[in-house]
Amino acid sequence: MSTLPALYWDPIDDEIDAAPYDTWRRMRDEAPVYRNDRYDFWALSRFEDVEAAHRDPQTFSSAHGTVLELMGTDMSSTGGMIFMDPPEHTTLRALVSRAFTPRRMAVMEAEVRQLCAEMLDRHVGSGGFDYVGDFAAQLPSMVISQLVGVPEEDREEQRRNVDEMLHIEPGVGMANDIAVHASIRLWEYLGALIEKRKAAPADDMLSVLCAAEITDDDGTLRRLTDSEITNFATLLYGAGTETVMRLLGNAAVLLAEHPDQRDDLAADPGLMPNAVEELLRFEAPSPVQGRWTTRPVTVHGTTIPQNSKVLLLTGSAGRDERVFPGADRFDIRREMKQHLSFGYGIHFCVGAALARLEGRVALEETLRRFPRWEVDHGATVRQHTSTVRGYSAVSIRTT
Repeated sequence: MSTLPALYWDPIDDEIDAAPYDTWRRMRDEAPVYRNDRYDFWALSRFEDVEAAHRDPQTFSSAHGTVLELMGTDMSSTGGMIFMDPPEHTTLRALVSRAFTPRRMAVMEAEVRQLCAEMLDRHVGSGGFDYVGDFAAQLPSMVISQLVGVPEEDREEQRRNVDEMLHIEPGVGMANDIAVHASIRLWEYLGALIEKRKAAPADDMLSVLCAAEITDDDGTLRRLTDSEITNFATLLYGAGTETVMRLLGNAAVLLAEHPDQRDDLAADPGLMPNAVEELLRFEAPSPVQGRWTTRPVTVHGTTIPQNSKVLLLTGSAGRDERVFPGADRFDIRREMKQHLSFGYGIHFCVGAALARLEGRVALEETLRRFPRWEVDHGATVRQHTSTVRGYSAVSIRTT
């Protein structure tokens, strides 16, 4: 007779979120199409099912939102690319991808490395610091601010807005006044900055978007509306700040737990690109993405009705033993064919190249100055939302 408790998962529960992997394993094995009546959603947890859903935006739509507590109404008309399905999504994504060309990424590597050096050098010889608060939270905000075109004197205020956009409250998640007001402040700030760029263009992404033209379905050539530019900039600013911060915070903890692999990375930076992919697989910064079914769909013999909320568990997919042998083992040399931590298909993270660049350079520069450190687990703080996992503080002791 089984002594296991009844299987239950939701993305809002703090206790579950602190250690979700055993629950996700049970979901993959016992209920690959999981139903939660309390919050009225279904969840897919196996790699093959999450990947298939990402590849089928006609069935698994983003137009009704992608965060559980905000899902429901049709959001496709808001101008936010993340809430669009083809063909509108296709047109806008092709345009904004111009901000992440290989040429621009090559130029940004030297800038990212310089930022890392400036921030890390001040802690050499200090004996320790908060790796997230003093570095990992600052770096991506500076980088995305530079890319978007936010002046240096405004960057800290906007970083705080991004932090508050992800504020979560018990029972309501991210649908709370603090998060909503922070989103409005960032949106209004970027809207005002767009007006300045239209009057005086600069060498930044906002200026590129202000000048760009797209062709509508009827063949009409037009420029993006202010709302379209602002919505995309807001999305990019938030996502570009948050996910890299989580990646680096997770890395600080995981590499301290695996000092032999950390030593290998310090001795051979050529291992770093694959190590970043393993970090993303092992601890996905954004482990949950919401979708909305446009028709009934049957998976593993269970039919999910039309107009249902479905959560795609990227974090679970990365630990699926069916795809990753020894999935719960962290291994920087793992042969990595593909993970889903940046999504897949048409909504694959448009800033993935930048996130990989930041992660790689940040860890290279960290190990150059601090080849070894210990984590003060009593001074680590998790920041939990229904779609993001990671740390808001990781205190490290350096030698």
